[in-house]
Amino acid sequence: MADSLEGYYPAIEEKALEENTMKLASVDGVKILFIKQKNKIYVIDNRCPHQACGFSGGKLDDEFIVCPCHDWRFNLESGEYEAKPFYKLKFYEYKIVSGKIYVKLDD
Repeated sequence: MADSLEGYYPAIEEKALEENTMKLASVDGVKILFIKQKNKIYVIDNRCPHQACGFSGGKLDDEFIVCPCHDWRFNLESGEYEAKPFYKLKFYEYKIVSGKIYVKLDD
């Protein structure tokens, strides 16, 4: 089991993430936002790629997360900002093991 989690850090309990919610957590010093929308989990960097504003102060709007600083809307599936697709969310790989979400951080 340990080998399958190599490079992954324990983050939050899956049950702590309810449908249509966001939860901010620090994973090995990195601020990461966990989102559950339409029964799917998204794990993203909490900083907007535009000006590093914290997404955790924003809101969810169907399949989008809306940045609280400038109302930029990013698609949770593609990661793209709707008006300028070259601005993209940073997604993190994750695994769920025994009800706990583990996140892989960049090397």
